[in-house]
Amino acid sequence: MTKPIKLIALDMDGTLLNPMLEVSKRNTEAIQEALNQGIQVVLSTGRAIDTCYPYAQDLNLQTFLITANGGEVWTMEKELLQRKLLSADIVEDLYQITKESGVRRWMISTDKVFQEDEIVNIQDYEWLKFGCASENPEKLREVQERLMSFEELELTNSLPTNIEINPKGVSKANALGFLCERTGISMDQIMAVGDSLNDMKMIQEVGVGIAMDNAQEAIKEAANAVTSSNIDDGVGKAIEKFALK
Repeated sequence: MTKPIKLIALDMDGTLLNPMLEVSKRNTEAIQEALNQGIQVVLSTGRAIDTCYPYAQDLNLQTFLITANGGEVWTMEKELLQRKLLSADIVEDLYQITKESGVRRWMISTDKVFQEDEIVNIQDYEWLKFGCASENPEKLREVQERLMSFEELELTNSLPTNIEINPKGVSKANALGFLCERTGISMDQIMAVGDSLNDMKMIQEVGVGIAMDNAQEAIKEAANAVTSSNIDDGVGKAIEKFALK
């Protein structure tokens, strides 16, 4: 018998949000009912704080936010509880590798998200995450192979066409572990829902790991169950089935 769920961790893109980047009515109502039953709901996303906080506010979430794939943990009062940074030197290396390979890139600093070739002096910022993307699998594989030589990096993705890069040891699962220590909730009292490799560790390590129907195959294989897609209220259905009393 699984333990009652005390915390629900939700990925955003491809999971909570539909392709129009909206939270459906059924998803919203299921989250509200979970909150009414005293279950904490936490957004656990690759996004930076600025692009996920408005959703958390709209949903009336009360406790924590996990951003940048676990690179930061915040309270809903915007108090920073934990932050893990990539060194600026490594970000310069990543910038060079991705430029040489001809893939698109983006970089998340503690201040803002930089797209593609925005002019920036890398040494002037603190860096949380680096991402690159290409519809050309060969180019992406070439970058992946070059990145494998960096022992201090954690490589995942949020789509099959991208690579997301954090400091070694940074993951949504580790951020949830940090919240467990803070709240007294155990990992087996958490339900997590996601669709991509940056969700893999949290889906494997929590009590109830749920993959979206639109998830990458590896996530479906690792999950305890598969819910409907992000077009079809998958998060709401999962909360109703596995978390609500």
